Amino acid sequence: MQMVMRGYKGLSLLVWLNWDRVFMMGTVVVGLLAGAFLGTAILNH
Repeated sequence: MQMVMRGYKGLSLLVWLNWDRVFMMGTVVVGLLAGAFLGTAILNH
C-alpha cells in the first residue's frame, strides 16, 4: 500500500510540474479545432 501511495504522490508531482504544458497543448488543440470548424463553415456558406 505504501508503494501505491508513493507512486501516486510521484505521479501527482509530475502532473503538477507539467500542468502548464498540458494546458498549452489543450489550448492549441482547441484553437486548431475552432479554426477548422470556422474554415469549413465559411467555405460551405
